[in-house]
Amino acid sequence: MFFGLGALLLTLVFRHQNAAYQEQCRLDGIPAEECRLTDKLLTDFSSVHLGWMALVWAAFTASILLRAWRWQVLLEPMGYRVRLGNAFWTIVLGYFANLGLPRMGEVVRAGALARYERIPIERVMGTLVIDRLMDFVCLGLFVGLAFVWEGDTLWAFIQQNRHSEAPMWQSPAFWAVLGLLVTGGGVLWLFRQNLGRLPFFKKIAGLIAGFLEGLRSVFRLQRAGVFLACSLGIWVMFYLQTWFNLKAFGPTSHLDLGATLMVFVFGTLGFVIPSPGGMGSFHALAVAGLALYAIRGDDAFSYANIAFFAVQIFYNVLGGLLALALLPLLNRSATEKTPQHG
Repeated sequence: MFFGLGALLLTLVFRHQNAAYQEQCRLDGIPAEECRLTDKLLTDFSSVHLGWMALVWAAFTASILLRAWRWQVLLEPMGYRVRLGNAFWTIVLGYFANLGLPRMGEVVRAGALARYERIPIERVMGTLVIDRLMDFVCLGLFVGLAFVWEGDTLWAFIQQNRHSEAPMWQSPAFWAVLGLLVTGGGVLWLFRQNLGRLPFFKKIAGLIAGFLEGLRSVFRLQRAGVFLACSLGIWVMFYLQTWFNLKAFGPTSHLDLGATLMVFVFGTLGFVIPSPGGMGSFHALAVAGLALYAIRGDDAFSYANIAFFAVQIFYNVLGGLLALALLPLLNRSATEKTPQHG
């Protein structure tokens, strides 16, 4: 089902870009039989600068190392000192599993680490809650930075592509939505005590309380500073990965750091949708992000495919297969040992 969703999204993006590419060829007087988007994709792949792509893979590897180090810090308060190699390769294995079933990678990497380090799996799974919580916080931070740094570009693009020149606040729909929000907020406030007794609202309140408790627990770690530095470092590496990808492809190599930030945020939001490795959803949002900077749709689609195949297919498949082979070898001499306790 998830693979079908990704394939459907990718097909829709391809058809839309192919239609636009065919129309551009018609305007340029190029015969249809000489104008195939698949041929352009292959040509663009062959034009990629391999030096920049090597930096893409290096940045992604660094993000995994930082995530593995952060995982070690999370397990320390429970008395477990896990090996960095095991943490690294089980994370790689988890990324590989995500290509088959989104979010399955969390279960796979937790199960693999629990097996090789002889730790109860429920304790390992508990650390992944905080792991994902910090990813959510860092994503929010980068989204905020993008809209502060490049908000004018986004607003100018919206204004340029509006069908009506009237300001947004003159639209009846704007006032209707605003009225609904104000009315709904007032109702929730007036009946907050009664609503708080309903199971649904209790569940929401519990999730919020758990989120806040998870944030507070970070500062109770033995090495909270290292944990926070690793968390930020992971996302800096993701950002650099996007910048290196843009530099590797000619039509996007001129984009500056601010544009990179906006493209990075758009592309990252594509991974929130549960498709394998962001298939289709990443492509659609990366194309949308590049449209803000007047990158043609066919070139943006090529960039999205280069970025997707370089990491999600080439790196994660090769890394996943290596993890499957190396983890048993790395732990052959330690299979009969009990875990080390601090």
